[in-house]
Amino acid sequence: MDPAESELLDLRFAGKRRKRAEEERHAAALELRRRVLDAHEAGITVARSAREAAISRQAVYEMLGMRLLSRRDV
Repeated sequence: MDPAESELLDLRFAGKRRKRAEEERHAAALELRRRVLDAHEAGITVARSAREAAISRQAVYEMLGMRLLSRRDV
């Protein structure tokens, strides 16, 4: 195999690996959203969900389809 063919093979491998990682990230995001919704329905606070999932409260509110109000909005 010549060097150019080897580089093309490496590129294909890297592209496939990136695609798999993107698919896994998407699946993980969907699972996290589902679990945030389940936790909310179970009465778990936004702050606790955020802390346990290691994400911001804003991210939890976004997953719940809510808006975090700032003092300027009140």
